[in-house]
Amino acid sequence: PVTAGSIVVPYGHAIGNEKWRGSEISQRLQGKIKLIFEDGLGLVDFHLSNKTCILYISEADLVAGDEFKRRLVRFRNASSVGGIVIVERTSISEQYFLAVQKLVVLELGMVLLPVANQGEAAQLITQLVSFSVREQSKDRSSNPFLRKQCSQLAEASVFRTVQQIPGVGKTKALLLLQQFGSIHRLCNASVKELETVVGQTLAQQIYTF
Repeated sequence: PVTAGSIVVPYGHAIGNEKWRGSEISQRLQGKIKLIFEDGLGLVDFHLSNKTCILYISEADLVAGDEFKRRLVRFRNASSVGGIVIVERTSISEQYFLAVQKLVVLELGMVLLPVANQGEAAQLITQLVSFSVREQSKDRSSNPFLRKQCSQLAEASVFRTVQQIPGVGKTKALLLLQQFGSIHRLCNASVKELETVVGQTLAQQIYTF
């Protein structure tokens, strides 16, 4: 299990699990971010910062059965690091996606980001690392509005996740997060509560989704 402070990620770097060495995802990351490979990351695939890491669920993991679920639950129970779950959503894995979404977002309260393949995942990791670098370079102590327990990186991922809801673009995603504060509260909102933010038709769509 990974606990806070047990992994120190150098500024502007990401740490990858040794098992990803030579993979498509690591080849695509080379030259875009500084990637170091290490053994002993346990359940984690990539560490983006001292507070944020990625757990990668491949198409093969989804088809193979429930082992990935046990891994996610073990991570959630053992770790105080923020976990972002990247899932390969393909024509083959589509049938499993809804169940994964329910487990990750509703039951475990983690961020879920679907990708089509490892190339898309590499692009996403590059964006998240550069976002993390920008945030770390800001003087945190001068920002009284920064929530201590929720890194800006996680907030960007949550924002992206809310935009996955059909009919919700950037503006509506921002309004929904300002109103409800978290995906968990958004998932538990009634149609009436949603209506006050996005109107009747979209509220029903979000609620059904």
